[in-house]
Amino acid sequence: MEVKLATPTVEEIQKYRETWNTMENYVLQEESLNKLFFETYPQNKDIREILIKASSLNDFYSTNIFSIFPVAKNILRLDIDNRLQSGDETLVNDISRVEYSDGKVKNFYSFATKYCSHHYPNDYPIYDSYVEKVLIQYKKQDKFSEFTRKD
Repeated sequence: MEVKLATPTVEEIQKYRETWNTMENYVLQEESLNKLFFETYPQNKDIREILIKASSLNDFYSTNIFSIFPVAKNILRLDIDNRLQSGDETLVNDISRVEYSDGKVKNFYSFATKYCSHHYPNDYPIYDSYVEKVLIQYKKQDKFSEFTRKD
């Protein structure tokens, strides 16, 4: 049985924000990430700083990246600071595509959205499995768009 989602109104969103703000672990994790990304290590020019940010995101958001070093190297190689600042829409896909030393290529799209969003939250929305489920349900319920899960 599918659950009918409430219409997203300002009041509905505020209700969920208030609920989220009562969850101490999430609030403190986000405050810690904000300090890390905005104050301590705002740039992406030092692999050590990138590793700390990527590892923290991987842990707090349970993105299940088992080898974070190649992800950090990819971010360093891409020299992302100007692209982040300009809101470059192609950056998320570039960060998400990581080639490992054995030649395997992995796509860490959810992680990449989070990494960009934690630098510029108004320019880069987070996308993960929860967002996907809600979008799919609203699509079924309200028929607001034509897209497939793959899209």
